[in-house]
Amino acid sequence: MQARLRFLGAARNVTGSRHLLEVDGTRILVDCGLYQERQFARRNWDPFDVPPASIHAVLLTHAHLDHCGLLPKLVKEGFQGRIYCTAATAEIARIILLDAAKIQEEDAAYKRKRHKKEGRQGPHGDVPLYTVADAEACLPFFAPVAYGQEIAVAPAVRATFHEAGHVLGSSFINVSVSQNGQTRNVLFSGDVGRRNRPIIRDPDTVRGGDYILVESTYGDRLHDDRTDIKTAIAEVINATKAAGGSLIVPSFALERSQELLYFISELVREGTVPHLTVFLDSPMASAITKVFRRHAELFDTEMRRHLQIKESPFDFPGLKFTETTQESKEINTVKGTAVIIAGSGMCTAGRIKHHLVNHIARPQSTIMFVGYQAVGTLGRRIVDGDPEVRILGANYSVKARVVQIPGFSAHADRDELLRWLSSLPKPPRRLFVVHGEAESAQRFGQYIREKTGWEVVVPDYREEVILS
Repeated sequence: MQARLRFLGAARNVTGSRHLLEVDGTRILVDCGLYQERQFARRNWDPFDVPPASIHAVLLTHAHLDHCGLLPKLVKEGFQGRIYCTAATAEIARIILLDAAKIQEEDAAYKRKRHKKEGRQGPHGDVPLYTVADAEACLPFFAPVAYGQEIAVAPAVRATFHEAGHVLGSSFINVSVSQNGQTRNVLFSGDVGRRNRPIIRDPDTVRGGDYILVESTYGDRLHDDRTDIKTAIAEVINATKAAGGSLIVPSFALERSQELLYFISELVREGTVPHLTVFLDSPMASAITKVFRRHAELFDTEMRRHLQIKESPFDFPGLKFTETTQESKEINTVKGTAVIIAGSGMCTAGRIKHHLVNHIARPQSTIMFVGYQAVGTLGRRIVDGDPEVRILGANYSVKARVVQIPGFSAHADRDELLRWLSSLPKPPRRLFVVHGEAESAQRFGQYIREKTGWEVVVPDYREEVILS
């Protein structure tokens, strides 16, 4: 048997997940994500490495933008196959892709206006990477599948989706490849979640895999579980209230925003924090929250208990969902302390940039980060302590208090990833470490080698390997 695997994204970097599996002339793409690091963003504009029309199907692990964000471009350039994923992922991807397209259009229009004033043009002609119409055009290709259901993707390729415990609907995917009377299993981890997180279930056990692609976002570190997240959030809210400022929380619309509401709702109901107005200033996060409400079958036991006693974290005193741009602007007129949760989580786009403009130079206000900040993003520069940052074409001094809450990650850390892999009944032929910054991936790869003796590879961007 001979199949080929090409690493077309998230190879020695975090975002832009894209892996191409070829067998008997059939091409299967696992994930089709957007690059979000500044230094790799140009790759979003590059032609695909193979003609999109030649790709038979896409297997989508979950709906984060760095895993699904280039699907509209793929379809626009000729892809006509099916996009297989769980039902929750399909619903959330629809929301995320339409929102991303809208932001692409708005940012392009903003840059055209600014560049015209400056007498220049951007490197891509100030046009969007793709439009809302492009995003809408890719939606009919989604084909929902159930967890544990083996599907025939192609004559020689079958796939089964398993709970990854990362975000609602997330999966790791076992792909079975048959050729010349031989069968090999290739397991794509997607993003692996953590056990005992709020709302969603724990990751399923890994049953097997001849070849495994495993993420390494936190592969070189351990989460600091000494921090009680609820206590930490309460301290930040109460300190910000005492200072007379507002709390600005850059947050991913998927999972992180819902977890924040989970913790804040408990604090409000317990009386640990004062009753404040909490704005979820993200139409996308609001829409995704509705998907959560529709998929209670994916919740863990504790979340179901909250719903049984009518204490939904998505409905508590002071919570306001803002939909329109005008409603978002009106947040600036609110007197006193407010909690403003807005996207994007790494401050790369969206309404969070406008809230940062209004608060980043205010010593009374706090910027609270609750997620990973990739190298090169605005969020990373703020977390790293840059005294001045550029937002929406202007420079701002960072005078607000900057706080990062550890233990909030939806990614398994080094030891959690090893524990997840350790359930394998036999060693894989090869383990490929992907979806991590170069140093993180290398360190995690070395750690796995030392602990298991397995053959571990940290592939380069566009590297091709033979799976025999």
